[in-house]
Amino acid sequence: MAEPVYHLDPRWTNPYDEVSETSPLLLARKGKAENIFHEELVSLVRAGLPILGTHLLEYSLITASVVTTGHLSTTALAAVALGSMSAGMTGLSIIQGLSSALDTVLPSAWTSEDPTMVGVWTHRMTVVLGICLFPICAIWFQSEAILLSLGQDPEVARLAAIYLHWFALGLPAFALNCVVKRYFQCQGLFSVPTQITMIVAPMNALLNWLLVLGPAPVRLGYIGAPIATAVSFNMVSLLSLLYAVLYLPEWNRLNQKTAWHPICKRSFQKLGTLFYLGAAGVAQVATEWWAWELMALGASQISAVALAAQSILIVAASTTFQAPFALAMAASVRIGHLLGEGVANRAKVAAHASFTLGLAIAGLSCVVFLLFRRSLGHLFTDDLPVLGLVAALMPLVALLQFFDAMWWDHWRHSAGSGQTSMSYIERLTAVRSWHTLLTGQKSGYYIIGLPIGFFLAFYPETKLGLYGLWIGLITALASAGLSGMWLCLRTDWDKEVVKVRERAAEEKRLIEMMLADNASDLEEEC
Repeated sequence: MAEPVYHLDPRWTNPYDEVSETSPLLLARKGKAENIFHEELVSLVRAGLPILGTHLLEYSLITASVVTTGHLSTTALAAVALGSMSAGMTGLSIIQGLSSALDTVLPSAWTSEDPTMVGVWTHRMTVVLGICLFPICAIWFQSEAILLSLGQDPEVARLAAIYLHWFALGLPAFALNCVVKRYFQCQGLFSVPTQITMIVAPMNALLNWLLVLGPAPVRLGYIGAPIATAVSFNMVSLLSLLYAVLYLPEWNRLNQKTAWHPICKRSFQKLGTLFYLGAAGVAQVATEWWAWELMALGASQISAVALAAQSILIVAASTTFQAPFALAMAASVRIGHLLGEGVANRAKVAAHASFTLGLAIAGLSCVVFLLFRRSLGHLFTDDLPVLGLVAALMPLVALLQFFDAMWWDHWRHSAGSGQTSMSYIERLTAVRSWHTLLTGQKSGYYIIGLPIGFFLAFYPETKLGLYGLWIGLITALASAGLSGMWLCLRTDWDKEVVKVRERAAEEKRLIEMMLADNASDLEEEC
């Protein structure tokens, strides 16, 4: 392949571009618009595939229990769905949200003059999450009474509580994994969590089958599902710690840089800072997580069959969701880099390429759901009423793919230009408000989707049941996706370059202030 041609002609030769105040002096490669578009497509696919593989493997750690228990009975499948919903709403979303505060502090700590601050912040977050485990476990061990008070079927509530009791064995490991993953990633070791998950995911699938459906000597039945998941979480923690002990010191020696800091009294101070920063993460993660779980709660009020069908549909939709999400992650990085370099019109091409690819993925998912709508359910259960309901609702799941793709197209544009609600500035300056939470997709969920869904599902004159809940969800994503697309079409990419530079400068200033404060603290004797 010929080398790209660069020149110093002050005119912008990219066919998408015109000269502006943000046009770079060193011009991009020559080429037709079609070639540039194709290059961006290839770049997005190459960057997105590893992300997709990682997220599918991580998601399989939780969904394997749904696949295996569904072959026990409809009640068991409904109980696992209710238990997973309860775990997500009251525990996993809180831990994920709090630990996302490390995404703010660890990268800047690693590049600071004292990279051992990474270790200090890691200790602090471990303590914060350890404190949070106590109220979470207290709720889980009282879950049967709570679920019964919410009007759940007694047998489903009993089995869901049993699920949570055994699942709690993996909760500390889940929290530790959230911390260690970010500890590795801030040092540039992105492949380590992926490699560990590649080892554990097949073991998790095998363990689920053995403990739930396997030979009599090892088969535990229903409780085998949460036990297998808990064991898998602990395996991830064990392998992560082994890597940190056996291989990370050598890597640090070669790079002449270490993130580790011995545990000291500083490890138990400034915990409020992490609670403060993590609150934004909890609001971001939990509000979206809860919206989906509230649908499961609504399905549980209909019948055990509806709840079982809902769990299958959610797994199907969440599995295909991983593809546009991976594309969104790859595209946001690509667009962000191009805007940071001042190549506004190339960023526009990348945005168009990501939109095209997103719709293509949505179309493929839609075709799969429509063609196999009567057979996909057999992967989870053999219960005919559940299979019939899944097949009837699968076209709605297929339609959902397009609106989901539109929303994620808007998200990757916003993330690439630094407009995501998880930004450091918003966390540090506390400008995040309920108005912020009720914009975009979340307004679609809480203001449009859930009210419409519950009205259609339970209002006596409509009483559409599970159909109503899914119509509400589609309405929510349609409003978010279409409004997001409208905002994307109005994007002025030259102005986005200026905004990105302004945000970067402000964020750098605030990060330096925080790190300077912590550096002075570390001068004290541990």
